[in-house]
Amino acid sequence: MQRSAMAAAGAAATGMFPMVGAAEEESPLGWNPVYEDIVEMTVAEMQSAMEAGWMTSRQLTGMYLTRIADLDKNGPKVNSVIALNPDVLHIAEAMDTERENGNARGPLHGIPIILKDNIDTADGMPNTAGSLALANNFRSEDSTVAARLRAAGAVIIGKSNLSEWANFRGFNSSSGWSGLGRQTKNPYVLTHNPCGSSAGTGSAVAANFAAVGIGTETDGSIVCPSSLNALVGIKPTVGLTSRFGVIPISRTQDTIGPMTRTVADAAAVLGAIAGPDPRDPYTAASAEHARTNYMQFLDANGLAGARIGVARSGGYWGYSVEADNICNVAIAAMREMGAEIIDPANIPTADDIASSPAEFTVLLYEFLADLNAYLATCGADVAVHSLAELIEFNRMHAEIELPYFGQEILELAAGIGPLTDAAYLEALETSQRLSRTEGIDAVMDEYNLDALVAPTGSPSWPIDLINGDHFLGASSSPAAMAGYPLITVPAGDAFGLPVGLTFMGRAWSEPTLIKLAYAFEQGTKHRKAPKFLPMLELP
Repeated sequence: MQRSAMAAAGAAATGMFPMVGAAEEESPLGWNPVYEDIVEMTVAEMQSAMEAGWMTSRQLTGMYLTRIADLDKNGPKVNSVIALNPDVLHIAEAMDTERENGNARGPLHGIPIILKDNIDTADGMPNTAGSLALANNFRSEDSTVAARLRAAGAVIIGKSNLSEWANFRGFNSSSGWSGLGRQTKNPYVLTHNPCGSSAGTGSAVAANFAAVGIGTETDGSIVCPSSLNALVGIKPTVGLTSRFGVIPISRTQDTIGPMTRTVADAAAVLGAIAGPDPRDPYTAASAEHARTNYMQFLDANGLAGARIGVARSGGYWGYSVEADNICNVAIAAMREMGAEIIDPANIPTADDIASSPAEFTVLLYEFLADLNAYLATCGADVAVHSLAELIEFNRMHAEIELPYFGQEILELAAGIGPLTDAAYLEALETSQRLSRTEGIDAVMDEYNLDALVAPTGSPSWPIDLINGDHFLGASSSPAAMAGYPLITVPAGDAFGLPVGLTFMGRAWSEPTLIKLAYAFEQGTKHRKAPKFLPMLELP
């Protein structure tokens, strides 16, 4: 039986948690951790334990490393971690020394965090996007997000596997598969898919291989894996977090955000990474909106009096009976918690958003321009320095890179024109108009809403490397195209497979969405730790 986190921390003081000492000679990690004791421990609980002297960052990090060794690389072999930071224990020790000297930096001090492997770190880990072509992509400078996490005292434990090139490589892909990392599993049912390009971060955080994680999203890649792994995922407004040092898809849609087990943990991470960065011009607008402390918006009564609209049309409902049932119950729960529910409150352009080719056109143009710019900065040891070279590299290494699906999207992007093309400018205007003024803003103005809600997606589907993802539907596209924020929160499960509820809002509405999501989380508490089931157990 799982003990509470604070009981586990208390056990440390009485010797049930082995401390650094004699065990140091027996274990390369420095001790013999009882790693079950950190399962589902929150950031605040970890901080309390470290402040009380019941554990250190080094010990906490060692526990996560042991879980990774036992459960990610062996045992159920979740396969969510693509690289470990070779200096992580030394970094954790340095954070312990700072704490001992009274210099704890804030809520993330000494907290192990895992980053998606498309985020630059200047350490012993390459930044690969899951591709063999970038196996030697060691960077001399941290991404802004990584640098800010280090400045906040976070301990970067490793990099997580992802859908290669953030799932912008070929049609019929299997989410969570990359040439370097191969297939990540869902820790709830190991034969099922973890979803989205941030699949490895979702599985790793859900499986308690790190305290918190960082994902990236262009359209659904934070919220979908968070939903299928019973996590809280915040997809911030584009420009709230810097993309400098992150392998890109789209300058107008890419955003970086936290994936955690609780809303409070996500708020703590967001405060550390938000704000302007002169190396990412899109962040200039965040100067008036970014907060260093999003935890101030955690309000267990935050749904009382809130006006919540239910976005019913446009394909956001109806593709999964299980997701519909779970989210309808969630809406009823919000009503009981004092929310005023406007149902339906449909996005007027939802059908146009679903049928328009504008978003994909925008992504192709921006991917070509921005990926070429990133690859041009890679060192001489990296095999490719342009999209054209990448396509040829994949053809030459097809047995590793192309065994299950192709690179049609890369090839489409390679044949596109510059960002001055009329076709690109028209597609961008259409995409943003449909999703912003005629879309999310229009429905929120009409009903004076604080947020829209819809199912994040269906329960997970079986992994199918031959035919690709069995993707049924989602609600991420309007906010993706608009560059607006989303938060998904666990809402329940179907046959043990999690389903999330998405809160959607206007640009820069993270404080409001955090308040609503936290109130829902605290009023329902649907998060359950995974059991690493070998297959789906049906009655």
